[in-house]
Amino acid sequence: MIDFINFYLVPALAIGSVYALGAVGISMIFGILRFAHFAHGDLMTLGTYGVLAAAAIFPVNPLLLVPFGMVLAIVSALLVDKVFYRPLRKLPTIYTVISSFGVALIFRSLVQLLWGSQNQVFGSGGVRPPLVLFDTFRVSVLHVQAVVATSVIALFLHFFLSRTKTGRSMRAVSDDPELAQVAGLDTEKVVRWTWIIGAALAAVAGSFAAMDTSAHPNLGWNLLMPMFAAAILGGIGKPMGAMAGGYIIGLAEELSSYHWIGDHALISPSYKTAVAFVIMIVLLIVKPQGLFKGRLL
Repeated sequence: MIDFINFYLVPALAIGSVYALGAVGISMIFGILRFAHFAHGDLMTLGTYGVLAAAAIFPVNPLLLVPFGMVLAIVSALLVDKVFYRPLRKLPTIYTVISSFGVALIFRSLVQLLWGSQNQVFGSGGVRPPLVLFDTFRVSVLHVQAVVATSVIALFLHFFLSRTKTGRSMRAVSDDPELAQVAGLDTEKVVRWTWIIGAALAAVAGSFAAMDTSAHPNLGWNLLMPMFAAAILGGIGKPMGAMAGGYIIGLAEELSSYHWIGDHALISPSYKTAVAFVIMIVLLIVKPQGLFKGRLL
């Protein structure tokens, strides 16, 4: 049981936190702008490298430099929306979806051009010892930080969406954009806040993922499908549902490789990523609106 908690449950919650933070942006962009943003993973990568660049200048804990990555991701998202996505909003959605693939390639090529193609790690002054609790539980400090940070972000996001005027406007636009526009809501302001929140959380998610392993140009792209699975599982257009979906996908992936029967892993760790695809496909067939009854794809 101790090994299960130390090596499976806590890492599952950590990767679930990454999926949850990334899925929020995917869910909100689809709910408000009505298209699947396939460049979201590479936006996450760009934000991560912003933190990595700041870490090369400031010799402090990389977590303190995450705001640099958030700013880079936000500016990039707003710029891309203005240049590429806004002119296509009145055209069929497929045009914007295809353009998002092009944006993804632009982001990835920009990362390779500025930082190279090799893996890079955050300098931490050596291997950090695990956090020991009750002389039994040994967990990564970064994993604990990821789960705690995601929980705090979830609370602030829930407060923002439910208690602030901008948050309520975002929910109104997500539910019925035409009616919201007729009611006099500033839809462009809602769009800007959608990109700001989605990009900022993507940068945080990418930073946690890179600090746990390494940063490379395909970091966000490799995480994109599990994040889409989390967004669909929680219900498209439901940010809190996307967070719940992220944890469910993370738990399903990691716990699928535990030796539930016998002494061997139920599913080889090499194939655990496929668990997210299976869940996504099954859910699209059985319950396409997701667990929290979001928008239909």
